[in-house]
Amino acid sequence: MRFRTGLFSVLLFASLVAGEAAAQIETVPPSILYGPLYSDVELQSVFPDSKTFPDMIPNESPSAIVAEYEASKNQPGFDLSGFVAQHFTGPTPPGPSIQPAPPGKPLLDYVAELWSELTQSTPTVPAYSSLQPLPFPYVVPGGRFREFYYWDSYFTILGLEADNRNDLAQSMVDDFATEIETYGHIPNGNRSYYLSRSQPPFFSLMVSAIADRDGEASCLHLLPQLQQEYDFWMEGSDWLPPMQAHRRVVRLSDGTVLNRYWDDRPAPRDESYREDVQTASISNRPAREVYRNLRAAAESGWDFSSRWLADGHTLATIRTVSLLPVDLNSLLAHLEQTLARLWRAQGDEARATEFDQRAAARTDAITRLMWDPDIGAFSDYLWRDERPSHNLTAATLFPLFFKFASPDQGAAVASTVRQQLLMPGGLATTLVNSGQQWDEPNGWAPLQLIAVEGLTNYGETDLAEMIAERWVDQNISEYEQEGKLVEKYNVVMPSGGMGGGGEYATQIGFGWTNGVLLALISRYPALAEKAQAARSMEPGTPGE
Repeated sequence: MRFRTGLFSVLLFASLVAGEAAAQIETVPPSILYGPLYSDVELQSVFPDSKTFPDMIPNESPSAIVAEYEASKNQPGFDLSGFVAQHFTGPTPPGPSIQPAPPGKPLLDYVAELWSELTQSTPTVPAYSSLQPLPFPYVVPGGRFREFYYWDSYFTILGLEADNRNDLAQSMVDDFATEIETYGHIPNGNRSYYLSRSQPPFFSLMVSAIADRDGEASCLHLLPQLQQEYDFWMEGSDWLPPMQAHRRVVRLSDGTVLNRYWDDRPAPRDESYREDVQTASISNRPAREVYRNLRAAAESGWDFSSRWLADGHTLATIRTVSLLPVDLNSLLAHLEQTLARLWRAQGDEARATEFDQRAAARTDAITRLMWDPDIGAFSDYLWRDERPSHNLTAATLFPLFFKFASPDQGAAVASTVRQQLLMPGGLATTLVNSGQQWDEPNGWAPLQLIAVEGLTNYGETDLAEMIAERWVDQNISEYEQEGKLVEKYNVVMPSGGMGGGGEYATQIGFGWTNGVLLALISRYPALAEKAQAARSMEPGTPGE
């Protein structure tokens, strides 16, 4: 299937500059559109979840609502909740209301049916909505996550491919290509308040997944979008002096160029406004600095984790922009390799050689600078201190996933994982119990897949299968007891159930959990048999 998005991007851009149509697609985030009204709604906790208000639809223009608010907010008896209820509806779309499976429902039948439940189609959006339109259907994670997310979708696509839903996988790739054409990058999600940041750059892996099915020639038309994504991440790399940073790029003292996570807005996140203001208020640091680091961690997808915290425990010490993450730089090396391959297939040997050299320089830096003999693993790099962070996290598996590690490094990582990160329910994310969701005791589907593939690449097949089996067993156990699949699991305790921590309740659905489950059982026949036999609780069983 060919890329289909050029006309849509042209029309979208036209709407953004046309007077009347501009109101239909709003790229300014609600926190700016509504100003004091927005901060008052969030800080007075009108809604328990901070993401509710920015996803609502105004019944009239934002300027009219703000004017009425300013005129009425100081009147006797003013009711802020009533004002919001009068002037807003939604959230829209409400998001898929995923229900637990009925008793006796086979697990794989439930997952197959969830694809339809989780699929959204938004070629048009309501006026002044924070939602950004996309031309083709896409799969959302579920629950409060009612929009299209970047790195989630790679793991969802793997599940769709395993479930022979190639049409939907292709549509999602085409939507991401549209976003690159429209915004210059793939945003965190298709909301106005997500446009200032991206997420881990998995687009080149999505393209590779399609190429595995249809052949590399089928993806040559995506070369401009791959190049544009690379240019987004590398802005400033051509002129940056040593030991300086610009947005997502850092040049080290020896001239090595690597990347970090970033967000262009040093302000509270719209979707976590109250939480960010509270974090900044106790930090004893400039608020803008805290907001920047919180947003950068949100770009990482690991929001939040001890890996970003200076003291390893307290969110107010967050220092994301001081770190060069091992997973991000591994992903960008893969993008460089993909660009080299496709430029060569396009007949441009000079550009292919350039990207071969860029990829080689980056992989050398990963294996040289991010290798941490103190922990027997790869860790993030503190660029100002010019040393590894010494934090052991599941991100150590990314250089193995991409086959960048040396054989000795691969063996050492496997030993460290076996001794420290392997848990009864699968792979742990970190060994720190900070209360953040990307820490102990939680395990996450994407990291299980990265670990299984990475360890297999280095001949650690027994350990890889053990992680896969423990994770799938955890999925099955929760499904058989509760009739649902969730975004994260407690992997530390046997049959630990749902994970927790962080800023919101654990969500059910769940896009990437479903995708990784199908990808893993496609690899291991014994796990496929277990999954095929799994059913939700029968009437009268414990947990009903």
